[in-house]
Parts: sequence; C-alpha cells; structure tokens
Amino acid sequence: MLPGILGTKVGMTHVFTEDGKMIPVTVIQAGPVYVTQVKTEETDGYSAVQVGFGEKSDKRLTFPKHGHLKKAGVKSNLRWLREFRVDDSASYELGQQIGADVLEEGADVTVTSTSKGKGFAGGVKRYGFKGQHMSHGYMTHRRPLSNGPTGPARVFKGKRGPGRMGNDTVTQKGLQVVSVDSERNLVLVSGSVPGANGCLVTIKKVNS
Repeated sequence: MLPGILGTKVGMTHVFTEDGKMIPVTVIQAGPVYVTQVKTEETDGYSAVQVGFGEKSDKRLTFPKHGHLKKAGVKSNLRWLREFRVDDSASYELGQQIGADVLEEGADVTVTSTSKGKGFAGGVKRYGFKGQHMSHGYMTHRRPLSNGPTGPARVFKGKRGPGRMGNDTVTQKGLQVVSVDSERNLVLVSGSVPGANGCLVTIKKVNS
C-alpha cells in the first residue's frame, strides 16, 4: 500500500468526539492519484512510485510531460508529480488509480506544503523581535540597529533580520487522521496544515 497520497487543502472546520470534545481539523481533497512511473532497484537504484495528481489544460502541459503521461497510459493531464519511496514497487502498475483509502482513521501522519507568502517583512513581524522605545523623540522604533561585527567586515550567514517571509516548504508533524471519506476522497486531519486553500499537500504515514 502506498505510504502516502497527494491532495489539495480545502479549508478548516471542527468535529466532535463521542465524549463531546471538539477537535479542529483540516479538510484535504486527497486523490485520486495515478501511478505515472515505477522505479526499481535494477533500473534506478532504489524502489519508488511516482504518482500524479490534479488537472491541467492542454495548453499548459509541456511536451515532455505529455509524453511521460502518455507512456504511463494516463489519459488525463496531471498537474503535479511526486515520488513515494516503497520497499517493493512490483505490486504497482502504470496508470493505476489510488484513492484516499490508503489512509486509515487514527493513523499518525506528516503533511508537507508551501506556507503562505507574506512578502518582505521586518524583524519584529518575521522573528518576533522586541521593538524600540516608543517615547517622544526616539526615532528608531522598529528598525534593526547593529548589523554585525566590525572585525570580519561582513554579516554572518543565518543572521536573522528583515527579508522575505513565508513561501517556504513546511512539514507539519504530530498530526493524526480523524476521518476518511473514500467515496469523495476527503481526509480530515487534526490541527492546522501550512499553506493557502487550494495548495498542494503531501500526506505521509509516520511509520512507513
């Protein structure tokens, strides 16, 4: 069984357990995905399964990707392609359709996505730096002052300061599958998932 699945973030809601406890959940449209390539130890040096997800118009599909999907026997234009490492890829076939039923209720998972882009941000918003004095006459309220040592005459790599905020690949750990609707390919995951609604998310089982 595939150790994970691709999907898109739908939004957030909440559900109630039998004992009346409210759990915030993220709704994910998980699959269906299609097997587009099967990699083996003999041909590629490792075992993996490449799957595709999402739809794309013909004019936005590149010619090499069109040939790749045609070779796999997939009729629809797939928008995203991702790989999953597996122990044995012999049980998978090109063009095979895989739904949300690869996940079971209560499974521990990690979700990887691209966080929301915030644009250029200062140190206070980006890293939670403490602001300067707000008293009358003080001119630098939120501006970073000293920017590095004078000896090397350069700024050390990794120094926190103003810059682009967000739009990074984030993996959210410690999540759990609350519910799976295999008919509509919907998965409810506890907690929040990075990224805006409609973005691509990769769900992976922790023990796989």
